[in-house]
Amino acid sequence: MRAIIAKRVDSGTPDTSEIRDLAAAAGYTVVGEVTQSRTADSALQIGEGKANELATKVAGTDATTVIFDNRLGPYQTYNLGQLLPEGVEVIDRFTLILEIFGQRAQTRKAQLQVELAELRYELPRAEAKTSLAKREEHPGFMGLGEYDESREQDIKNQISRIRDELERIEQTEQQRRERRRDSGFDLVALAGYTNAGKSTLLRRLAADLDVDENEDLHRDLESTAESQDKLFTTLGTTTRRADIEPRDVLVTDTVGFISDLPHWLVESFKSTLDSVYRADLVLLVVDVSESVDAIHEKLVTCHDTLYERNEAPIVTVLNKIDAVDDEALAEKREAISSLAPSPVTVSAKEGANVDALLERIDRELPDWEEERLVLPMTDDTMSLVSWIHDNANVEDVSYGDDDVLVSFEARPAVISQARSRAGELQTAQLESA
Repeated sequence: MRAIIAKRVDSGTPDTSEIRDLAAAAGYTVVGEVTQSRTADSALQIGEGKANELATKVAGTDATTVIFDNRLGPYQTYNLGQLLPEGVEVIDRFTLILEIFGQRAQTRKAQLQVELAELRYELPRAEAKTSLAKREEHPGFMGLGEYDESREQDIKNQISRIRDELERIEQTEQQRRERRRDSGFDLVALAGYTNAGKSTLLRRLAADLDVDENEDLHRDLESTAESQDKLFTTLGTTTRRADIEPRDVLVTDTVGFISDLPHWLVESFKSTLDSVYRADLVLLVVDVSESVDAIHEKLVTCHDTLYERNEAPIVTVLNKIDAVDDEALAEKREAISSLAPSPVTVSAKEGANVDALLERIDRELPDWEEERLVLPMTDDTMSLVSWIHDNANVEDVSYGDDDVLVSFEARPAVISQARSRAGELQTAQLESA
């Protein structure tokens, strides 16, 4: 698929690097671009002269698609299509993003979120068709398609159905997270913009590439985490165990943020971010090789999103230090100090400073507590002792004639569960006496 990139900005020089990356992620080969700095044209988005230039370039390169880095209205899409060679498709930034999401969606949850985003994108267009058809004599006016009053309501019904199913999936995932906590796991989430290096960092933090966990408890665990120079490689979530003794830490890589997303698209994928909102600690991964302005803008957007619902501490991780020199790194740290006052600098690609990040994770996660339990000697006592070994850091086990003394440290949730099970042993012993 051959594509021409088009972009208009109100002022300044248009930057097409991100839209080019998005096009490549969707499988397009970019064969040219047309840019313009001017106010938006209501009919064509770009000026008429520039639109004719676009048509000439499309014909000269045999492009099959024109990708706008601007949001196009239905009338602009139609008008541009009339100027271009027959058969050339015109899509905008958000249609492209939905196309990528559709290609990458593997799980039921991801597929539902893509479907929801597509419907939310289509709804205002269906509403526009309804409004226009009621005013015009011919329902196919402006190439917007046949008027179908029921389509608008059908979209709304589908949106409601998908939201209900996503809510049920989220309830199941929340129960899974709580079971993990009850089993002694600390939950760490990786957040940040796509291509910041989250998947590469996850591989560095992983203690074991061949994760062997209970399938029901850790259904989203995978033996590999893709690490590619592509946008949206991670659409769903991937969870791996990290090596932070004596803790049991699970790190989850989530879908990356991207700039200039409309509210309806962010809302469609909000349930994916629940892995971030409900974590014990969030690592906000930033590509430090980018410009200060880009880093600052992305940090502000991430903070707005994360602090909306997140209560866990957030640690900023400045990744890709292998791509900048020490002087530039120091300047950038100073420039973003108000947004990231105490960042950790790493190179996930080369493994630099990963040990320091692991130490920081350990410091930021909730403190473990110490406990000493006296367990009556019953048929089920050794089962509980084994469970404590699996879910806590056991310091000492002393066996007496009638009881067992276990000294250990663990998460508060594990200690609470151990106390409860110890109480059940006491009750069972009294009832059998």
